[in-house]
Amino acid sequence: MKLRLKFIFFVLILHLILVLLSLRLLQQYRLLFMGVEVLILVSVIVSIYLYKSFIRPLNLISAGIESLKDKDFNTKFVKVGQPEMDDLIGVYNRMIDELRIERVKLKEQHYFLNKLINASPSGIIVLDFEDRISHLNPSALSLLNSGGEDVIGKRLNEIDGILPRKLSRLCEGESAIMNIDGLHSYKCRKSHFLDRGFQHHFIMIEELTEEILKTEKRAYGKVIRMMSHEVSNSIGAINSILSSSLNYRDQLNAEDKADFENAVRVAIERNSRLSQFMTNFTDVVKIPPPAKESYDLNRLLNSVKVLMNPQCENNNIKLKINLMEYPFLVDIDPHQMEQVIVNIVKNSKESIGENGEIFIHMENAPARRLSIRDNGKGISDEVQKNIFTPFFSTKRDGQGLGLTVIREILINHGFDFSLDTKADGYTDFSIWFDKRHH
Repeated sequence: MKLRLKFIFFVLILHLILVLLSLRLLQQYRLLFMGVEVLILVSVIVSIYLYKSFIRPLNLISAGIESLKDKDFNTKFVKVGQPEMDDLIGVYNRMIDELRIERVKLKEQHYFLNKLINASPSGIIVLDFEDRISHLNPSALSLLNSGGEDVIGKRLNEIDGILPRKLSRLCEGESAIMNIDGLHSYKCRKSHFLDRGFQHHFIMIEELTEEILKTEKRAYGKVIRMMSHEVSNSIGAINSILSSSLNYRDQLNAEDKADFENAVRVAIERNSRLSQFMTNFTDVVKIPPPAKESYDLNRLLNSVKVLMNPQCENNNIKLKINLMEYPFLVDIDPHQMEQVIVNIVKNSKESIGENGEIFIHMENAPARRLSIRDNGKGISDEVQKNIFTPFFSTKRDGQGLGLTVIREILINHGFDFSLDTKADGYTDFSIWFDKRHH
């Protein structure tokens, strides 16, 4: 029973008893009875006054509780002139002011934090108690390469892709650099924060690809230029000396003349090959910026087919190209992009060897993409880690220049690309002409 009801019942019962007792005075002591009735009336009036005085704070507290339940921190009470009530009202008003200020601060901090997280170039993934994704920013969604699927509520190992699977194996406080496809590298760290007394894990993903590529290019560019300078100077001088030494062959015995001349010419030829070898490396460093123009990819692929189809037919390889029914215009340097596609088709042909298929097709949605697929021997996990590392080659006598040239041209164009062997056994080289769709 509420306090106000208890007070009302107490007053009613008390005054009812007083009325019953006063009735005994009605016959003998009428004046006294009248006096008692007046006192009872005064008592009723005083009780009503006291009731209102006692109940007003309760009403005030109830109203305050309802405001707090409704999260209304703007309602304040006016002082009524009673010291006790005014003290209570003053305490309530100060409490409401502090709550409102704290709430505004928390909202502003929360809003700022959300804006900061969403604008961050680093991917941020927040996990719940069961290690399911509760929140992630656009950068993280893009890096997870989820194909547009809703990843909220999923565990990382339930999302397709190499990066999510590797992230799912990160331990608390662990930091690691992950190389996904030989090209893209990420620095990942798993940590935790406290929210309302509970611990939540989060993962930060920082893409290092651009910085690594720039550092890498500066390093090997400097080495190649230095080597090229030294080798070219040495080879020119050595070949000059060797050519001059041929003038002395007539001074040798007849039986030694042929051996001498052959040895010198072999040395000159080897020097020339070494010079060409260094020239190939130098060409990688000297790739010019692309001279872009709006170009129909159908036209470019037709040119590639004319060039590569005879070589494929010699190895009983079917080169199939699915052209668009309408112009597929992309901003490219036609000569550089033709070199890229020719090199990819050559790699596919060498991977197949004999009797296979190479498919080239374009798609316009969800993003403009060129895909070159082959049913060759595929790419192992170990090779996949280094596939786009400069001058890495799986061929016995390979220099690793083909993919390096492809990588540099596509990066200079600003195109994203990938090379991997799919679950169906086909190896796919994809080039995205727009921002890669995730």
